[in-house]
Amino acid sequence: MPSDCITYQNSGYFSKLIVDYLDQKENLKPLYNRFPTIENFKLQIAEKEQNFPVSNRTILADALQKQYANFKISDATATNVEALKSENTFTITTGHQLNLFTGPLYFLYKIISVINLCKDLKKQYPNYHFVPVYWMATEDHDFEEINYFNFKSKKIHWEKDAKGPVGRFDTKGLQEVFDVFSLDLGLGENANYLRNLFEKAYTQHENLADATRYLANELFKEDGLVIIDGDDSSLKRIFSPYVKDELEQQSSFTQVEKTIPLLKEYNVQVNPREINLFYIHDNLRERIVFENGHYLINNTGLSFSKSEILTELENYPERFSPNVILRPLYQEVILPNLCYIGGGGELAYWLELKSNFEHQNVTFPILLLRNSAVIATEKQNQKIAKLNLNWNDLFLKQEVLKNKEIQSLSQFTIDFTPQKEHLKKQFEALYQIANQTDQSFVGAVAAQEKKQLKGLENLEKRLLKAEKRIHQEKLSQIVALQNQLFPGQSLQERKLNFSEIVLEFGITTVLNTLKARFNPLSNEFTVVIL
Repeated sequence: MPSDCITYQNSGYFSKLIVDYLDQKENLKPLYNRFPTIENFKLQIAEKEQNFPVSNRTILADALQKQYANFKISDATATNVEALKSENTFTITTGHQLNLFTGPLYFLYKIISVINLCKDLKKQYPNYHFVPVYWMATEDHDFEEINYFNFKSKKIHWEKDAKGPVGRFDTKGLQEVFDVFSLDLGLGENANYLRNLFEKAYTQHENLADATRYLANELFKEDGLVIIDGDDSSLKRIFSPYVKDELEQQSSFTQVEKTIPLLKEYNVQVNPREINLFYIHDNLRERIVFENGHYLINNTGLSFSKSEILTELENYPERFSPNVILRPLYQEVILPNLCYIGGGGELAYWLELKSNFEHQNVTFPILLLRNSAVIATEKQNQKIAKLNLNWNDLFLKQEVLKNKEIQSLSQFTIDFTPQKEHLKKQFEALYQIANQTDQSFVGAVAAQEKKQLKGLENLEKRLLKAEKRIHQEKLSQIVALQNQLFPGQSLQERKLNFSEIVLEFGITTVLNTLKARFNPLSNEFTVVIL
């Protein structure tokens, strides 16, 4: 097991905002409730206990039982759904789009982070029960983001002309996708497992929400994972007072606009609209816009007066869909949730939202960066040792890594800093002479110093280039290895689909190893050798 400690802050793969959050910089503390430490969950539990209505628990459990009606679930999941009715039960939640066959590898990392944190909390607070929750983003409508996954450098793509909430999409056309994927899998027990999982999920369920629920349930049912679909009338009814406030007062716009100046030194993730709601019906999901005293449904001829839209909300709460600004509030209103686990991009927009939660008297959850990992084979690990590399080296940008290795491989130092310092001292004497003569001579000395320093820099670059040619074979091996572990010079988890790893090592080995290695509160990259 590698002993290298690669913190998220030092990895080079996270934004300044997330690095500063992890470092608990003072300027960001007003933007979150509590930092994720095991001790802070005690205070979070106490706060959520005080302001989460007991009546919501029964509605939540009943809605989940209906959503699971046609699915075979484990005793652990059934127990967790029932436990949500009890006042001593709380959730830890992550969310993800309905990516085809889970999409990038970090889908697994998110859910395992949630599962493991629930276990850690149970050890620390045995009088409470903690339920891992996966929130399916069924109401998203950006199909282009989810209609493919990568497998062996090939994009497996679902061709479909569809609009509206993706969870409602029928699964027509996925038989053809399965046929392509099945051929690429090849032979063997692991290939048959993946083939069977894809086929049952996508060709035996009528819509994408059910297909995704089946898939996530099959992977994590023994861990008691609870999968929730927010596109639900009874759950939307709980949220309808907040929708009414959004329609009448546009509170979220006002509150988030107050927060954005506090993030001026960072790239703001999302900007609020005056009304942060969509109207959904069948295959329609369009923004609600307020103009000239009427509520218009963008890109349609639909228009409502104030009384008409409030009547629509009362009769059909399921037709009102929160956007990225309001979806977190919806989640926290209907779940007895303590913590949201997400990627860097997700946490960035959550950090804009606390003021709106406070305005609505809803507890703001603890925000935790999900686990990240790099998976390597034993053969690759041996290659790392043979090349005298460590994992900190492999996290470097490729040009930096190559230059560092040339410095270590070269028989002499490819650093002309001593020569540059010596040159500067020589010119100091010339400056003393120049200052006693004509001012134009000072300029001539400065120009000559600049020219000679530039010449040394060019010689340094040429020497580095020459040494690279001499050590090209080893450099090529290093580059090839880094490209395997960081495809496209990006994180493996953002490029690979879980099927590629499972095909080689098997689902049991992959999941059990990740569960054993992930520590959600560590703030360190996990290096996994399979």
